[in-house]
Amino acid sequence: MNWDLKDRAILITGAGRGLGRAAAELLAQCGASVGVCDIDPGTCEDTVLSIRKAGGHGAGFAVSVADRRAFLEAASQFAASHGRIDAVVNNAMLLRYEPVERVSENVLDEMLAVGIKGSIWGAQALLAHFDEERGGAIVNMASPVAERGYANTAVYSLVKGAIVTLTKTLAAELGPRKIRVNAVAPGSVPTPGALGLNSAEEYARRTRTIPLRRLGSAEDSAQAVAFLLSPAASFINGEILHVDGGIAAAG
Repeated sequence: MNWDLKDRAILITGAGRGLGRAAAELLAQCGASVGVCDIDPGTCEDTVLSIRKAGGHGAGFAVSVADRRAFLEAASQFAASHGRIDAVVNNAMLLRYEPVERVSENVLDEMLAVGIKGSIWGAQALLAHFDEERGGAIVNMASPVAERGYANTAVYSLVKGAIVTLTKTLAAELGPRKIRVNAVAPGSVPTPGALGLNSAEEYARRTRTIPLRRLGSAEDSAQAVAFLLSPAASFINGEILHVDGGIAAAG
């Protein structure tokens, strides 16, 4: 499905690889001008080059979403090139699994800063540069771990739970300003970051528990993001769209 995103300026965080890169590439294929934000300059540039080679429009910003001043400056630069920002995809997240007794203050602070603060800074970036007549949209990246208990994911689940609450809160707050706020909740996807944390045996086990009996792909989540940003979702606000093969429903 090629969702209509022509004449849209969309900023996406954590877009250097994995789910973020897949979403950035698809948004560009759908006609959007994409602002690619990632803390890694190399992967950020790779995504932009991929978009341009495919005939799309992309600009890269090597920045951490945890750094409010730097991130909002990057958003301002992107907006200056397009006259506005139509949408923000808050995808950046530090992925770390470990028993709760091993969680350090530094890891906790960094995960909260990237996942929760970064999502709020993303909303502020849109609010500073959206067109009040056209309105805007935000897509946050949630997860089924916000609703189910998984061992060794205390901080990750905490962040994703907060993002679910933030999504619903901002949907109510910003809806009167023509800004829709939704979230995508991907299930198990073997992205580069996740592959470093889970074994082949673990992915095989997960596959057996998913009602559709397969893992998700980055493209699955990207399609959901593009849909929520498209005119086809113009009356959808405050929803958490699970792209998980039914794992959240199965309980």
